Amino acid sequence: MDVPLNFNRQNSARFEREVSVDSVTVSDLVEQLSGFVRRQFPIFVFITSCCLALGLVYLFTTPPSFTSHAMLLIDSSKLRVLQQQQAPIGDIPIDTSYVETQVEILKSENIGLSVVKDLKLAEDSEFVGSGSGLIGWIKGLFSSFNVQPETKSDRVALGSFLAKRSVTRVARTYVLDIGFTSLNAARSADIANAIADAYIVDQLQSKYQATRRASSWLQDRIKELRQQASDADRAVLDYKQKNNIVSVGGSSDNPRLLGEQQIEEMNTQLGTARAAAEEAKARLERIDSVLKKDDAKDVPDATVTDTLHSEVINRLRNNYLDLAAKESIWSQRYGANHLAAVNLRTQMTEIRRSILDELGRIAQGYKSDYEIAKSRADGLEKNLEALVASSQVINRDRLGLSDLESTAKVYHTLYDSFLQRYMEAIQQESFPITEARVISAAAPPERKSGPLTLPVLGIAGFIGIMLSFGAAVLREAIDQVFRTSRQVESALQVNCLAVLPRLGPATGSTWLANGPAAWLGSGSSIVRSKPVAEKPERELENAGLSKVSDLITSVLSREATKNASIAPRHAAINKRLDFTNRPFLRQVVDEPLSGFAEAFRSIKIAADIGGSNRNHKVIGITSTIPGEGKSTVAANLAELIAHSGKKVILLDGDLRNPTLTRAMMPDSKAGILEVLNGTMTLDDAVCLDEQTGLNFVPGPLKSRLVHTNEVLASDSLKSLIDDLRQKYDYIIIDLPPLAPVVDVRATTKIVDSYIYVVEWGQTRKNLVQSQLLAAPELYDLLLGVVLNKADIRVMGRYEDYYGSYYDKKYYGRYGYSG
Repeated sequence: MDVPLNFNRQNSARFEREVSVDSVTVSDLVEQLSGFVRRQFPIFVFITSCCLALGLVYLFTTPPSFTSHAMLLIDSSKLRVLQQQQAPIGDIPIDTSYVETQVEILKSENIGLSVVKDLKLAEDSEFVGSGSGLIGWIKGLFSSFNVQPETKSDRVALGSFLAKRSVTRVARTYVLDIGFTSLNAARSADIANAIADAYIVDQLQSKYQATRRASSWLQDRIKELRQQASDADRAVLDYKQKNNIVSVGGSSDNPRLLGEQQIEEMNTQLGTARAAAEEAKARLERIDSVLKKDDAKDVPDATVTDTLHSEVINRLRNNYLDLAAKESIWSQRYGANHLAAVNLRTQMTEIRRSILDELGRIAQGYKSDYEIAKSRADGLEKNLEALVASSQVINRDRLGLSDLESTAKVYHTLYDSFLQRYMEAIQQESFPITEARVISAAAPPERKSGPLTLPVLGIAGFIGIMLSFGAAVLREAIDQVFRTSRQVESALQVNCLAVLPRLGPATGSTWLANGPAAWLGSGSSIVRSKPVAEKPERELENAGLSKVSDLITSVLSREATKNASIAPRHAAINKRLDFTNRPFLRQVVDEPLSGFAEAFRSIKIAADIGGSNRNHKVIGITSTIPGEGKSTVAANLAELIAHSGKKVILLDGDLRNPTLTRAMMPDSKAGILEVLNGTMTLDDAVCLDEQTGLNFVPGPLKSRLVHTNEVLASDSLKSLIDDLRQKYDYIIIDLPPLAPVVDVRATTKIVDSYIYVVEWGQTRKNLVQSQLLAAPELYDLLLGVVLNKADIRVMGRYEDYYGSYYDKKYYGRYGYSG
């Protein structure tokens, strides 16, 4: 994981703006994705190709399969012919859940096992064998060839059968699609039709079995209900007999008892008798009123019903009226006192008396009738009261009878209902009709259904892309090294000054580590100088040398003793630098139009531009670990600046491992230590490159120091650097790596800027970050980072413009070589 670092002073303002303003945009995501694909493109190609190859192998080794389809319709209209109740007009829609239930029934093992047994699929190698093709061959390697029992072979065949069968509902209709895939086209059609037939037979059998079970249960239940109804009827009769309850009619739901009928009849007779008595009483009262208001001068009022029908009264009344008429005539003619008129009036009185006698006789008859009617009504009333009293007792007994009759009625209703259902179930057993029917039988297909080339290759390609993507992500996760300038700037928050391409198989740090023989080969005439025996570091530590000057004097005295030919001093130093056998150290001079040289120019420009803010005359070159090519970078940078006409001096400041001195002055006898000690002047120690004018001060080649950090932090070195500042435009110091020793941190007082060399694709990010975090004083003076030994061809996968930048197509337009 990257460790964030604080910005150095030079670039802090720029990075603060970038961090605050910069955000992940779509273009950034596209660029990152394209870079990811470019970097891991070989992984994508390899894994996807392998998966496609496996897909092709599968296509070539797998035999073709054929799929047939049978269409089944779920229709409940057929059952309406069997229903006793009146069916509504129109079709009744089937519930969706019912159709889904039928789909699950078709998918059940019961249907599958029926087809397996009917078609004897357990004996077919397609269903019980390991299968054909590549997958079948692989399965056959791990399967046993033992003879399996019949039950187990059926289960194995059933498993293979269910894997090749498909049942789906066609959209939102009531049609079910039954499909089956087989290696034989005709076989697939036969099995698909067999599935439909097995489903219909299963439906018939299930209905028949359900009807049989229902009939058996209904028959037993009917027997129980018949016995219960009979017991209930017997209980009703026993109760009636015990309580003298006699039914004389009525409906079965409401039977009439004898007492109720007698009361009703008696009540009717009583009403009739009371009406007759009232009528007789009215006639009697009427005739009595007539007799009471009789006037001697008038004819009696005979407006009574019986008088109107009496012949005696009618005759007497007629005579009376005749005499009255004659009396009126005689009285008018002869006077009222005439004898004849008096006789007529006497006759009229006799007739009137006769009429009254007749009315009295009729009144006596009315009185007799009234008394008879009243006597009859009173008798009926007494009889009715006796019947009502007797009926109340019977009604109390009838309460228990109602319960018994209700129970008997319920048992009879249940008995009739179950008997009707039993008769319907018996009839339905003989109707072979189901809700489903085949509307399209399966036919042998003309084309294969699998394996299909495009889908198989598509799936293989998709799997390959997914696997390659996972492998690529894993590679990205474990690739914690620097490969692009963006990674450097993101992880270290410093400028990436340049990306230097790899020069060759035996260049840079490889030569510096192994000497000229590594560059020239075994036949080279230049041989690496063998260093003299060195004193162990422990001995130097115990020497008791506390001052740097004493340390330098001690080392030089020991070397002078061993090499007596060192005087005069300037004669022991090779004053000329020879790069004939070491071209990589001045690659920028030998090939000034190469991309390698152009990268060093960008480093120099960065130092020149940074000079407006800070003096960059003294530049230290360091790295994290040995072998990253810092010495090569230091030499080429010094050669480039010197070749441009500037006065440049290159110091080998790696006192423990002076790689530049071994490469450029392997025969040197003295160097920077002698200058610091005062035993040699700077002019005597400096070596010259005549072509570029570069001055070089070698390091201690014959001995190794322990307290090199004290030497680099000494006032003598600081004074030397101050003198060099007055004479030279640039001072390049090749410093030791940061991780093994602490020498670099001791140079922060004399060095203006540091250039940090990181080997491309090798040095881990966390190592560089941890070293820079441990040296904040160095980080503040960091001019930038140089990515060294980059494989430009591979870098095109990380950032596409690198490939075109170093390509002659663009770079050659300005006269540059590769």
